[in-house]
Amino acid sequence: MTKEQVAQFCRSLPGVKEELKWGGVQVFFVDQSKMFALFNLNRDGLSFKVEKELFLGYVDRPGIRPSPYLARAYWINMQTPYPMGADELKDLLRRSHQLVVGKLAKKRQIGLLL
Repeated sequence: MTKEQVAQFCRSLPGVKEELKWGGVQVFFVDQSKMFALFNLNRDGLSFKVEKELFLGYVDRPGIRPSPYLARAYWINMQTPYPMGADELKDLLRRSHQLVVGKLAKKRQIGLLL
């Protein structure tokens, strides 16, 4: 997938907003401030949240590393070309979105769950 295809997919998920922050970071979030994916525009890096149980397995794969500043929250980072197929990447982004939605108050989850 290209960077624009990833961005388009993120935008298609329920309740997603997009914003440029911190001098060149394209952030995808739900509920006004809960990030689930981001691009560092200076280096084309894609970062997103994964399940705690899967974090070490992903960072052991070639081309995937802990995300700077966000690894403690189980975020991974990868550069283009992405080291996985489009279906796997979409599934992980969808799961990242749902991990964040799952932490919201129940009334805020309405319409955001897949």
